[in-house]
Amino acid sequence: MKAILANEPLPVSDPRSLVDAEVPDPPAPQGHDILVRVEAISVNPVDTKTRMLNQPGAAGTKPGPRILGWDAAGVVRAVGEQVTLFKPGDAVYYAGSNQRPGSNAQLQLVDERIVAKKPAKLEFAQAAAMPLTTITAYESIVTHMGVDPDGGSKGARLLVIAGAGGVGSMAIQIGRKLGLVVIATASRPESTRWCRDLGARHVINHRQPLKDGLTAIGAPAVDYVLVCSDIDLYWTQFIDIVRPLGTVCSIVRNENPADILAIQRKSLRFAWEGMFSRSTYQTADMIEQHRLLARVGDWIDAGEVKCTLTEKLSPVNAANLRAAHARLESKGMIGKLVLSGW
Repeated sequence: MKAILANEPLPVSDPRSLVDAEVPDPPAPQGHDILVRVEAISVNPVDTKTRMLNQPGAAGTKPGPRILGWDAAGVVRAVGEQVTLFKPGDAVYYAGSNQRPGSNAQLQLVDERIVAKKPAKLEFAQAAAMPLTTITAYESIVTHMGVDPDGGSKGARLLVIAGAGGVGSMAIQIGRKLGLVVIATASRPESTRWCRDLGARHVINHRQPLKDGLTAIGAPAVDYVLVCSDIDLYWTQFIDIVRPLGTVCSIVRNENPADILAIQRKSLRFAWEGMFSRSTYQTADMIEQHRLLARVGDWIDAGEVKCTLTEKLSPVNAANLRAAHARLESKGMIGKLVLSGW
């Protein structure tokens, strides 16, 4: 099968960073695995970061060539003996596991419990834009923040830092769908418009103090904060803007030591969101990712959640994947970038 390999931790401008290759097909699926013919893939920051860590001894990586990619849509070709959710011919979407070969290949084995049927309204390219950011945003809001998935938290305020990015775009929509008053941050006119179009009630400038922006819109305190960018920059601001007993969740790691006592005074809860945790540790509730993707898929088909695809390249090959990585590394992306067709 065709695949794109990450061989060395090189700048994406170097053709050796991502290369076209012919590799053996995956083995026949067993257990809960399904074999998927990949029709489209999306690119996320985790792809670019893992590419640069792809070297012997790097934390969290295995040495040697790797197939990256953690967002895909495709068609089931075969299923393992324990599979109950899918059959050959089903169109699916998923984000996969970072412990296994990724989606930058024509065929991929993936556990059925982290896969859902593709939303009927979306083409494969559109569907591939959705899984990783959907899982990350939903788990952040429901699993970690404790927002009632059935609307019982209606009226609470959610601040989404970096609302125009992939995860921020889904967090705005999921928060709004669950009845929250969503406030997003953005700094450019085009990213501000994007956040408003997705349902943010207010948009404030993250290049200015968050407290000033919130005060200006009559919301001096929020109940929840989702950090999608640069937690070091915002860590000391949380104490001023989150109500007592509120919750902060981050999808990005800190680079500098964090003063935990800064949030202790208000008894703020803090959580990390890592969408690969369930698949990495084979948790008993892995199937929750199937369920949440299916639920959001229903919202998409009902017209209640929009696809976040904004840019597309074709075909799927190393040159276009390098271009996609470069686009993400430019830090100017709004929404999601997808590659489709082999």
